[in-house]
Amino acid sequence: MKNRAALSLALLASAACSLSAPAFAARPLTADERMALRCGAAFAVVATGQARGDAAMKQYPPMAQRGREYFVRLAAQLMDDAGMDEAGVRAAARAEAQVLARQRGVEGMMPFCLKMLDAQPGFAPR
Repeated sequence: MKNRAALSLALLASAACSLSAPAFAARPLTADERMALRCGAAFAVVATGQARGDAAMKQYPPMAQRGREYFVRLAAQLMDDAGMDEAGVRAAARAEAQVLARQRGVEGMMPFCLKMLDAQPGFAPR
């Protein structure tokens, strides 16, 4: 009986260790983090428009590479600083994209976002 209990505890402990630990709860994003995500969404809209040949999006600098790199760095920062996982970052980015769509769209955001992007190390205009 004692061996059975020990074996059961050992199996339970082994099973518990093999389960992935739940991610700790992410903290709410700051206003600056939400704005950074909104800029990431604006960069994605512009890059997509540029790839499709949208004349309105051609007025902006090429965003495919810079926008993607910006979002990768931002996602990593949010994972580290805010405790988000990849799914959380994607969901937050979608939410900010929806806000962007309800507002003035990329036209209202891009001047601010480009200044912010250009001011970051490694993102100087090319």
